Amino acid sequence: MTYAGFDLGTSALKGIIVDETQETLAECEIPLTSMRPRDLWSEQDPDQWWTAFEAAVAALRNKSPEAWSAVRGIGLSGQMHGAVVLDAADRPLRPAILWNDGRATAECRALMQAVPDIGSLAGVNAMPGFLAPKLLWLRRHEPDVFARIRRVMLPKDYLRLRLTGDFATDMSDAAGTLLLDEAERCWSSKLIDAAGLRVEQLPHLLEGSMQSGRLSTSLAAAWDLDHDVPVAAGGGDAACGAVGIGAVEDGNAFISLGTSTQYVVVRRRHQPLADAGIHAFCHAAPGRWFQMAVLLNGASCLGWIASVLGTDPAGLVAHAEAAFKGPSELLFLPYLQGERTPHNDANAKGVFFGLHGKTTAADLVQAVLEGVAFSVVDAQLALQAAGADPAQPTVIGGGTRSAFWMKLLASALGKPLALHRGREKGPAFGAARLARLAVTGEDMPAVCTAPAIENVVEPDHRLMAAYAERLPRFRSLYAALKPEFAKSIG
Repeated sequence: MTYAGFDLGTSALKGIIVDETQETLAECEIPLTSMRPRDLWSEQDPDQWWTAFEAAVAALRNKSPEAWSAVRGIGLSGQMHGAVVLDAADRPLRPAILWNDGRATAECRALMQAVPDIGSLAGVNAMPGFLAPKLLWLRRHEPDVFARIRRVMLPKDYLRLRLTGDFATDMSDAAGTLLLDEAERCWSSKLIDAAGLRVEQLPHLLEGSMQSGRLSTSLAAAWDLDHDVPVAAGGGDAACGAVGIGAVEDGNAFISLGTSTQYVVVRRRHQPLADAGIHAFCHAAPGRWFQMAVLLNGASCLGWIASVLGTDPAGLVAHAEAAFKGPSELLFLPYLQGERTPHNDANAKGVFFGLHGKTTAADLVQAVLEGVAFSVVDAQLALQAAGADPAQPTVIGGGTRSAFWMKLLASALGKPLALHRGREKGPAFGAARLARLAVTGEDMPAVCTAPAIENVVEPDHRLMAAYAERLPRFRSLYAALKPEFAKSIG
């Protein structure tokens, strides 16, 4: 038997097939595009997701027909917080409003006033990227659309609906809506009322390793699957990343350095500290929660500077490493998409500070890598305030391809970083594990083990001291510019 996992990201949909020994038999990546029709807006067409899913299935079938035909379960992971609103025919009423959309700042203030204890109830204070403020924005700015909403769902759950006809979500993705009672793992009537919704407009809730439905007979036939294929409830991308790296027990910690960045610590109980910008959410693992610092910017910053300079990211990093002499003279605020932890500032912008006539492309790239690292240090401080201080976090995601960046990150954090085998598989691998659990009913810790450690990146103690001196300037630069960021929005 084999199991398939699919991760609906922001820039790509990734698919993977694993066997019963959890070895990868086939994988693929289908690119996605986003729309930014206005400042702060970020949207995608849900039908693009389904087209990409069909393309991923075709790619996996082509790469390994035998592995595909043996698939006995499908797991789903996806970008969190996106507002997908459907009409009575289950068709999208408009493009989905994504996690990195910052338009709903006023609605966040309204939610905080309506539900003053939202931080302890929903695990985090209201921020524009979450689903509930976006719905309030729709009610205010697109009332005709809001009035026609029959169903509200998260991005990966739109794929589930198309696959099985089931209207469901899992606890970890529901956690990012600002509509869930995190401690009780159920929808909150108080939060639903504040968002102007009815509970029947929301999907039913399942734990991530539970079956949510079965692949429709028509799709099974079209895809040459002649047997019953359950679809697991799955999880949000952060939770599935945790499942994939084996972070399912109290104290397990990892940093996901992808398009965005998450610093996650698993907990056995709900432990909110909303004022520090920490997200205290349900895990995809039953009976587990996690504390998470969320940074809207990560490897996407490297992709951005590569596009500006007109070359590939890997080549730029290699050039910066060859020219490296010590901490950059430049400072870079990596807030290209605004920021959550610790600032909760959708208006924040990216900034280079200290440019001069001899600044080179290598200088810019190094400053970008260091700026992201400094923001992860801010995330670590927020987690420490919440009582979480892992000694050796794991790092996963595309950013781990660069040994140079890992050295800078370890030195900025002042901690060794563990790099596991298969660390770039990420949430799709976690989704495949959840698919297996939904089929077999095995014990989660027995299946969700940590992959072997390939390398431990130790901090450079000279760089540690130098970065510690730079950090106050990094923070003071944001503090000085924060009023100007707010003015820049029309």
